[in-house]
Amino acid sequence: MSAAEIEDSLSEDEYRGLELIRETGGIHQSDFWKDLDVSSRKGSRIAEALVDSGLIKREDTVYNGHNTYYLEPAARDLDFRLLMAGDMLSPFIGEEEVNPQSDSFSQWLMNLAYEDH
Repeated sequence: MSAAEIEDSLSEDEYRGLELIRETGGIHQSDFWKDLDVSSRKGSRIAEALVDSGLIKREDTVYNGHNTYYLEPAARDLDFRLLMAGDMLSPFIGEEEVNPQSDSFSQWLMNLAYEDH
């Protein structure tokens, strides 16, 4: 089952929880259920369902002196296809400035244009 199909099968509360985790980039479970305005028990169930579906990761942590979990998006949520043109990675990935007159940029752009046909 694809990530999109898994997301389509989520309950409304699970989907809201997933969106919260994605928007924050990660959140402590003790804040998660409060931000969702649900009980801690329901928040735990939502987090567990999202972990079981593979959409988020949950790690043990200590927060404000209490044991809790840290919830963050699963790495598999990333779609690197958007950075590719054929088998070439976007020249915009990296630390140096891209020269639009360079051969590597032109080659990447031509591969990108070719994919649309």
